[in-house]
Amino acid sequence: MSTEALETLKKWVNESDNIVFFGGAGVSTESGIPDFRSVDGLYNQKYDYPPETILSHTFFRRKTDEFFRFYRDKMLYLDAKPNAAHKKLAQWEEQGKLKAVVTQNIDGLHQAAGSKHVLELHGSVLRNYCEDCGKFYDVYAVKNSEGIPTCECGGLIKPDVVLYEEGLDDNILRESVYRISNADVLIIGGTSLGVYPAAGLIDYYRGNKLVLINKTPTPKDSMADLIIHDSIGEVFSQL
Repeated sequence: MSTEALETLKKWVNESDNIVFFGGAGVSTESGIPDFRSVDGLYNQKYDYPPETILSHTFFRRKTDEFFRFYRDKMLYLDAKPNAAHKKLAQWEEQGKLKAVVTQNIDGLHQAAGSKHVLELHGSVLRNYCEDCGKFYDVYAVKNSEGIPTCECGGLIKPDVVLYEEGLDDNILRESVYRISNADVLIIGGTSLGVYPAAGLIDYYRGNKLVLINKTPTPKDSMADLIIHDSIGEVFSQL
């Protein structure tokens, strides 16, 4: 990471009171939560089915028991703690500089760090609800259950997580588009920008301070006004 790039980013942050942050799995990996698509991520571990299949709406319906066995084992990292990026973003929000965090992550670490305005594109493992009566359940209702978690009414308890084949929440999408299109500075971090429709959100940005922070190049690098190829935690710990 060049000193010049870091100084430019600091300057833009200092001068702005309308920053939006858009983050992906790389923001969570530094808190010890594996990335599905990384070399040592879940996609390269051996299961009877690939994780993308298990985490699909079809699989959830057809092999619910197996879905939950995988889900408890591989999707719940309840000991993970916020890292430098989560903490800095929460600080900026408190200072009135950051207007929203748009995240593809489902771990709740932005809120744990103190962020209030978090738009969770893919939901959260911390929330679960009964499909029949709508009763809310916390993460431990699923984690500590065996087999298929069921409500006291007999209904199935479903994690409030967007599975493959399911659509994103319209209200969250709409507000994400609004925040991104009106941002002064848009910082994108820890995402390869390969998952749609989330990756398409950055096309709504109309400003001239688009910052991409990722360890590896992304398909959108040519759009960026500032590119930093480094870990998100490393960069944010110096801001």
